[in-house]
Amino acid sequence: MVLILALLGAGAAMLQLQVAEAASVFAHFMVQNSYSYAASDWESDITTAAGIGIDGFALNIAQNDYEVDRLADAFSVAEQQHFKLFFSFDMSYSWASSDMVSIVQTYATSSAMYTWNNAVLVSTYSGESYGDSFWSAFKSTLAADGITVILTPAFTSYRDPSDADSLMSSFPSIDGFFNWWSWPADVDANLTTATDLAYQAVVKSDRTGPFIMSVSPWQFKNLGTNDSDWVELSDTLWYYRWLQAIQDVKPDIVEIVTWNDYAESHYIGEINPNVDLGDQAPNYVDGFPHTYWRNVAQYFISWYKNGSTPTVTDDQVIFWYRGWPKDTTCSTGSLPRNYEYPVDAVFALSLLSSEATVGLYIGSNSFTWDAPAGASIGSVPFPSEDAQIPYIEIVRDGTTTKSGYGSLNVTQSDCSYYNFNPWVGIID
Repeated sequence: MVLILALLGAGAAMLQLQVAEAASVFAHFMVQNSYSYAASDWESDITTAAGIGIDGFALNIAQNDYEVDRLADAFSVAEQQHFKLFFSFDMSYSWASSDMVSIVQTYATSSAMYTWNNAVLVSTYSGESYGDSFWSAFKSTLAADGITVILTPAFTSYRDPSDADSLMSSFPSIDGFFNWWSWPADVDANLTTATDLAYQAVVKSDRTGPFIMSVSPWQFKNLGTNDSDWVELSDTLWYYRWLQAIQDVKPDIVEIVTWNDYAESHYIGEINPNVDLGDQAPNYVDGFPHTYWRNVAQYFISWYKNGSTPTVTDDQVIFWYRGWPKDTTCSTGSLPRNYEYPVDAVFALSLLSSEATVGLYIGSNSFTWDAPAGASIGSVPFPSEDAQIPYIEIVRDGTTTKSGYGSLNVTQSDCSYYNFNPWVGIID
């Protein structure tokens, strides 16, 4: 199947969007992966993130352990870099309210702490099972210490748009909402904005906190257990989800999911060699960098914040693809749930200064499209030939201006582990 979704330059240039007042972008950061971190690791991540327009990290903290010890360096570096941080407590683990209160108290006055309407923003992953009384007491305890909290959780069981009103009635203590769900829900169809718009509407109707929308490039996990082996249809997600945020939802905050959750394959940060990925995740993470997805993010972050399409000055094509067709039999690992949904193809997103023809070639298959200035996307199917590598070119006025190859063969054999994590490259 050949795909082309072109963002027409003329129409996009005329599009002037009214973005939300905050228009901030955060990246979800797994503090669990900071065990080996020194201040220099935080500095590297923060500098890299800030360089593409990310305003801060949402710090996913799972337990009151070494993760809390790493916060001192995180806040110290963030203060120096004028980078913002807020806590996203991972409530799928067990938390005592007193421990959460203590963490917030420690850093509430840091210049790096992100605030909304002069109140400390606190988010979560999950946490609805704790009940509203838990969250009300959490806020009240901090208020007694002079710390006002804007509670903006990701209560993950609230995904159905029809449940939006019940969220508000069940949780009078929450001030905003973070829609965690940025992938299709086990279906062979692109994600819609129905959930975003429903929960945004109820937040804006009677609450003072932000609506946070998640944007993610991928979702694949294969850790060898029945409940942790899946893939969601993500082929063009990194393109259309950004457009949904900019053109349709216009959230107060975009949260990129994630900076460094390697096990779920949606990392856009570097693969830190000092991070212990466990036993299974290295089989599909090592050798599969996502660095150049940040180029895509930089373009759309600028658009989201400024309300108009950015001017591209340096032509580039960012492309991604899996190393094996989905029906390939591998010797270890599990065939993930929804394996039949991803398309066997090389996907390429062009960022161009002016119109050009973009060509994609692999084996005996090829596809070209007339790409406009700005962003557009196309794909070429995997070939029938084994062990093939993609070639990409930009042609303008009959002359190839830029071209290059991928660094991973698409093979139909010799698969040691079921891997639906893409390799990401660039022609620039």
